[in-house]
Amino acid sequence: MKKLAALAAVAVSLLSVPALAQSLPDLGGREIVVVTENAYPPLQFLDKDGKAVGWEYDAMAEIARRLNATVTYQNISWDAMIPAVSEGQFDIGMTGITIRDDRKDKVDFSDAYMRSEMVMLVRGDETRFADAASFAANPDLLMAAQPGTTPFYVGVYEVLDGNEANPRIKLFETFGAGVAALRAGDVDLVLTDGTAGNGYVAASNGGLKIVGDKLGTEDFGFIFPKGSDLVAPINAAIAALRADGTLDALNTRWFLDYKMGE
Repeated sequence: MKKLAALAAVAVSLLSVPALAQSLPDLGGREIVVVTENAYPPLQFLDKDGKAVGWEYDAMAEIARRLNATVTYQNISWDAMIPAVSEGQFDIGMTGITIRDDRKDKVDFSDAYMRSEMVMLVRGDETRFADAASFAANPDLLMAAQPGTTPFYVGVYEVLDGNEANPRIKLFETFGAGVAALRAGDVDLVLTDGTAGNGYVAASNGGLKIVGDKLGTEDFGFIFPKGSDLVAPINAAIAALRADGTLDALNTRWFLDYKMGE
């Protein structure tokens, strides 16, 4: 019954137009180009049929509907995303991007649409370490990370010794490539936010697990070129989705009900 109620809540929130939404800006059918990575389940990824799906896609579709805008999508790697959005190649970037002060001189952020905490993702049969301290104490253990990301800096400064060139950190272009290396035994740890980590664990059939304490809190936001006139309407839409329960319903759909690989 609880699952049926949750699904009903998703349907109601996504199909109805709440009173709060009536006062949202009308963008007059404006086309918005959104760039993403499609490598961060369950926020955005390719399903078993190769279709781009996820929490952020559903949220952006609902935002566009309420603002009377049309969204088209492009794909790009994480390391190229912030520079490309900063240069105005795209209107919005989305891929679970942590709101950080050092990025605000390059791009503008929306208000936070989600809060998550950093966790340690490991193979399901891992027994050599169970927390950050025991990982750091074993010089044979390796960590995967994407350069310039929050997991990279957490790994350097909260798990290891603060040396950004530490050879125990193996760099990968995409988050998914790091997880693939973990599965293959090429590295022993991937740091990720709890939302993505739980998605990978749920889809792994016991092949992956989360160990240790959470390592910090991060807020996710959409990014825009500096001075974008889309920031205010997107923020208004995020506030509306939070107020009427749509964000909670999306959390239920993608973090509780959705089964990766099915």
